[in-house]
Amino acid sequence: MPETPEVDPAFRDDVLNGLAAPIPAVPARWFYDRRGSELFDDITRLDAYYPTETEMRIMGENASAIAEATGRGAALVEFGAGSATKTPLIIDAIEPAHYVPIDISGDYLRDSADKLKADHPGLAVDPVEADFTKPFDLPSEIDGFERIGFFPGSTIGNFVPRSATDMLRHFRDILGDGAKLLIGMDRVKEIDRLKRAYDDPEGVTAAFNKNLLTRINRELNGTIPEDAFDHEARWNEMLGRIEMHLVANRDVSFEIEGQPFSFAKGETIHTENSHKYGKRAARALLLAGGWTPTHEWTDDADDFAVILAEAQPNRFAP
Repeated sequence: MPETPEVDPAFRDDVLNGLAAPIPAVPARWFYDRRGSELFDDITRLDAYYPTETEMRIMGENASAIAEATGRGAALVEFGAGSATKTPLIIDAIEPAHYVPIDISGDYLRDSADKLKADHPGLAVDPVEADFTKPFDLPSEIDGFERIGFFPGSTIGNFVPRSATDMLRHFRDILGDGAKLLIGMDRVKEIDRLKRAYDDPEGVTAAFNKNLLTRINRELNGTIPEDAFDHEARWNEMLGRIEMHLVANRDVSFEIEGQPFSFAKGETIHTENSHKYGKRAARALLLAGGWTPTHEWTDDADDFAVILAEAQPNRFAP
């Protein structure tokens, strides 16, 4: 018999409580088991998904300016590193002494860290398996080094503004006084283009969204009929965000860890948000989160921004 996978109690709690809520939802961080991480990498290579290519072009074209603004020889700390697709561009530009990738998917994290070590043999790589939204410790090996946080891919947009502000304050506390943060933020743009990016014709984003159901069934003894739910991407004009949902295409009942659930046709499980920020809103969010923007790089169409910010002094430190 195959071994029963070890279940993260936070995953169990988020799924059971989230599906029982008045507006059923599961936090997007649980997309990223190994298969989910692989599917997200596939998404970043799709023609319709513009953020990855645009952000990489911005960083490549402005590598010298970014290095001048950040300095060299620091410790680079990447939150939610995944496959670290964009990281080599920054490593080659700023030449950090240490690289600390942080990710919740341990196996995937270690594989990408090993590849980065092989490609950059002179770089100290210290992976940390952790949920970067929660408290965790940075490795002692980077004590005494200046710290640069790296949060690319507009991942900050997955959090509602209040949570995004708390997340930025969390980063500021982890990185400490004198730290810098290099962050990617997606701009508001045409609705049809946004929806294509999150509901691609190839169906990869749909597979990514539905893989959450596969994970629930595998890890939480779920009986969800996966064909009973369809992927849907929606633009919420009032809240300035793309939303991803799993929509019941028929009346459906199932159990998770013995707890019963029922969804009527048309009811949804809300699985992800991707907030889009205008220039002023992006800067205001950083300021509210304890970071002062100092530099900003964008593409010619202003589709995406890479922003460098400095940690504001912690007035509440003892």
